[in-house]
Amino acid sequence: MTPATPSSAASAKTSSETKTSSETATSSETASDTSAAASEADSVRRTAQHRNAVTRAAVLTAVGGVLFGYDTGVVGGVLPNIASDFSLNTPFEKGLVVAVLLAGAAIGAIFAGRLADALGRRRTILITAVVFVIGLLLSSLAPTLWVFLVSRFIIGLGVGSTSFVVPLYIGEVAPPERRGALVSLNQLSITGGILVSQLIAYFLAGHGDWRVSVGLALIPAVVLGLGILIEPESPAWLVRQDREDEAREVLRGLRDSEHDIDEEISNVREVAREQSQGSIGQLLDRRLRPALMLGVLLAIIQQITGINTVIYFAPTVLEEAGLGRSAALLALVIVGAVNVLMTIVAVRYLDRWGRRKILIAGMAGMILGLVALSAAFAIGVSGGAGSIFATVSLAFYVGAFAVSLGPIVWLLIAEIYPLRVRGQAASIATMFNWTANLAVAVSYLSIIAAIGRTGTFLTYAAITALSLVYVIAKVPETKGLKLSEIEQQLQPS
Repeated sequence: MTPATPSSAASAKTSSETKTSSETATSSETASDTSAAASEADSVRRTAQHRNAVTRAAVLTAVGGVLFGYDTGVVGGVLPNIASDFSLNTPFEKGLVVAVLLAGAAIGAIFAGRLADALGRRRTILITAVVFVIGLLLSSLAPTLWVFLVSRFIIGLGVGSTSFVVPLYIGEVAPPERRGALVSLNQLSITGGILVSQLIAYFLAGHGDWRVSVGLALIPAVVLGLGILIEPESPAWLVRQDREDEAREVLRGLRDSEHDIDEEISNVREVAREQSQGSIGQLLDRRLRPALMLGVLLAIIQQITGINTVIYFAPTVLEEAGLGRSAALLALVIVGAVNVLMTIVAVRYLDRWGRRKILIAGMAGMILGLVALSAAFAIGVSGGAGSIFATVSLAFYVGAFAVSLGPIVWLLIAEIYPLRVRGQAASIATMFNWTANLAVAVSYLSIIAAIGRTGTFLTYAAITALSLVYVIAKVPETKGLKLSEIEQQLQPS
């Protein structure tokens, strides 16, 4: 056996060290790969978690919007049956069935804001769902007219609350990059809810029992209530309540990074500070008065141009245009589909084409539709081509509204006010909007009885034309502008 020389021993030692070093490097690389894989898996898991949270928020938005739209639109398809059941013989009595819900909505919208600030967005939505269930059960089982009217008022409280608190909650929970889409989804869901109510009225036309159509709204009401139970509280509300640790925990399930969370909490604090410095009295300041006036008048114009006469009374209008009951309801479904499609167009192109251009073009289209509708009744429609012309005119008017006054008014109200007074200003505009809606609903059938259908639609066309003149003169283009630039445009010369 040959003895080991120093050089061979050294070589063996070097070889051993090299092997050990190689094994250590391999082990380190394996650990690094494992760590990277774990990190990537964790990132994928968190992304999926955040995507699920956004999906749940989208579903909640859609349910709230459908509930709002369904409960406001369902009366249009079943009003003749309700009138027959409760022996409603005068235009005022029929208008009252519609108007009492709107009175409840105006009150509900006002108190929902205070409840949402005091109890939180989540609890307020849950209370709203309970209010809906109570009102809908009472409405479906109402033995007398007065019980039915009380139930409609209770449903109105829910409608008003939903119109305020669901978009507020979604806006505070959704990631910034998805916020606009979800708010737009709410508007689209409202028109979708109206369309669903019209479809149900059509398919249940032969059934004759309006209580089924009204009672079906219990489904989205229950889904809304159960859905909010598994959702977190608004992190923005938690920060305002000095519950920042809870807000941070909620945001970890909704945002991708701690940096995003820190930035959002900082922004919420800044917004709260700005709003604490604002007051309703500041809206009367010379610099803010033009913006307040513009927002209030746009909210009123949205209603006094007659859109909700179509939502509430279109079957009556179409029957008077010579269509039978079933044909009138089918035509109403077509009009509702146009409403949904044009809302989609508005959501997609508002940021591309600008608010002012679309608003002016849409209002001009509304005037054409109203003039054509009044002409159809002036000439005399008695079925056939005349009825089709009246239906097309009505659909044209609704489509023009859906792409312009429908979404743009609320978008402008969100853009023209400084942050410190935006909440108070939007609340005032909303109150005037519901009040105008109530006035139009309660007076529409009485106006028709007084001056006829031709005169009524010509009156709405004239109001829309005057409103268009105001819009051309006073409404600025807000696309891409900073709040300070918008405020400067609104200053009196």
